Amino acid sequence: MAPDGPDGFEEFVAARGPRLLRVAWLLTGDAHLAEDLLQTALAKVWPKWHRIADDHPEAYLRKTLVTTYTSWWRRRWRGEVPHGELPDAAGQFDAYESVDLEQSLAAAVRALPARQRAVVVLRYFEDLSVEDAAAVLGCAPGTVKSQAAKALRTLRGLLPVLIEERRD
Repeated sequence: MAPDGPDGFEEFVAARGPRLLRVAWLLTGDAHLAEDLLQTALAKVWPKWHRIADDHPEAYLRKTLVTTYTSWWRRRWRGEVPHGELPDAAGQFDAYESVDLEQSLAAAVRALPARQRAVVVLRYFEDLSVEDAAAVLGCAPGTVKSQAAKALRTLRGLLPVLIEERRD
């Protein structure tokens, strides 16, 4: 093992880091927490790099991200969620409508329970198959399907409300 890390670890992080940070952000909904989550997951994986480097390291790290996020979510107090007020929309033409839609979608995904959020991130943002998502989550494919169905049902109900609230 080299003093600055196992062979290939730095190159892997440099190449795949932005994608993994996006996964972490989608799980946490917060840029700073996402950085902390990714750093924690990388610290957990680093000592084991020599064993996993040749056998799907990105999948291993993705699973570490999800399990670390889930353990954080279980421990974290969720009494308050700080947020700022959005300014009133000016005029009929809204040049930022797509940004509003993205923010509404992000808020709706953050409103999901942790397990459903993880399924949505893995299935629809990371484009993993049901089987691959089940492997990352450590559950049966049927659980992924049922959690995805529940999450989509919830999102269908939340999105119109959130979009309307942002327009008001």
